[in-house]
Amino acid sequence: MFVDHVKVKVRAGDGGNGMVAFRREAFVPNGGPAGGDGGRGGDILFEVDEGLSTLMSFRYQKHFKAPRGENGRSKGQHGKGAEPLVIQVPPGTIVRHGESKELIADMTRPGQQERIAKGGRGGRGNIRFATPKNPAPYVAENGEPGEELWVELELKLLADVGLVGYPSVGKSTLLASVTAARPKIGAYHFTTIDPNLGVVGVEDGRSFVMADLPGLIEGAHQGHGLGHQFLRHVERTRVLVHVVDMSGSEGRDPYADWEQINEEMRRYKESLAQRPQIVAANKMDLPDAQSNLEVFKKLVGPEIPVYPISSATRKGLRELLFAVADLLDANPPEPIQDDPETTQRKVYRSQAPAAPFVIHRENDVFIVEGERLEKLVQMTNFQFDDAIERFSYTLKQMGVEEALRKKGIQEGDTVRIGKMEFDFTE
Repeated sequence: MFVDHVKVKVRAGDGGNGMVAFRREAFVPNGGPAGGDGGRGGDILFEVDEGLSTLMSFRYQKHFKAPRGENGRSKGQHGKGAEPLVIQVPPGTIVRHGESKELIADMTRPGQQERIAKGGRGGRGNIRFATPKNPAPYVAENGEPGEELWVELELKLLADVGLVGYPSVGKSTLLASVTAARPKIGAYHFTTIDPNLGVVGVEDGRSFVMADLPGLIEGAHQGHGLGHQFLRHVERTRVLVHVVDMSGSEGRDPYADWEQINEEMRRYKESLAQRPQIVAANKMDLPDAQSNLEVFKKLVGPEIPVYPISSATRKGLRELLFAVADLLDANPPEPIQDDPETTQRKVYRSQAPAAPFVIHRENDVFIVEGERLEKLVQMTNFQFDDAIERFSYTLKQMGVEEALRKKGIQEGDTVRIGKMEFDFTE
């Protein structure tokens, strides 16, 4: 099964916890702090694998979690950082933020790696908190949580040439005639429901990748038929070979078909209408094809090259392939551009609110929300009094206590930050 659009959840590894420890050596009754830092959590990396051509594997696994870092140890030993989790994707995969839809990465080069989610840093051990005022602190941080987000993966095939045209005009037969690909071929519409790729070798040694794409119908730019599933793959082709049934074997007008397909591509994305195009006038071995070809050439004009072929008898294929190779040489690959509004920056994490925190009340509970505060709660080890004092001091420095008083908080009222609840005391 060919899958070209999925949504998955990725979570980078949490950092390891820092440790509270003290030197325990002979003849050293009051050793100083010796708790090591935790290791960094593993990142989530996407890597391009040339051997993949579909996102099928993501249909069965939608959640990915990297390992967490090791906890710090005594004697000042730091925990080991975790290895990143590397996820293989096919070339041509676009990664977008699941909520904002902003572009995170465009995976096009073999072996290309991109960090999608960043692992949390390790928590600091008590060796980091020693001061002249408190030379033996009972304070250590928990590891920072790793980044977590939903991402959308969209596959746009990386082919040099795309075969476009109405259903049953002979695109699959043409691909099978000029490559080693063996697409499904049948005498009915939408025989091809998945894109097929093949490598074309020209007699002079040149080669290129050709994609047989599912047929279009009227309204494809709005998603009718196989519209959007088809059109996204056209975007990255350098040259289009527009296959037209010149025999009109189904009672269709070849010129009207050619115009309709071009209009559907233009409505989907204006740049597709400017893509270099060659017309492959197919089924020239059938009756009425020659007379239809003469009328077609007059209507399209001399600007559009038209090559009469018969995929079934292979007549005209040599000339067509040379013309396609020449057009590719005249149109070298350009850096792939996405929509301007999505390429302003890469997104690795959710956007922080403008204010450092906000406070609202639900019944008798004062809820304080803020990315930094919630992370502070997660990284504070509340089993140590020194850590609690440090946490309270940080809240005061950030202005949380003063803001709560302005909201009317009283002694003994409940404050919730993240998943933790506290009693407010003066």
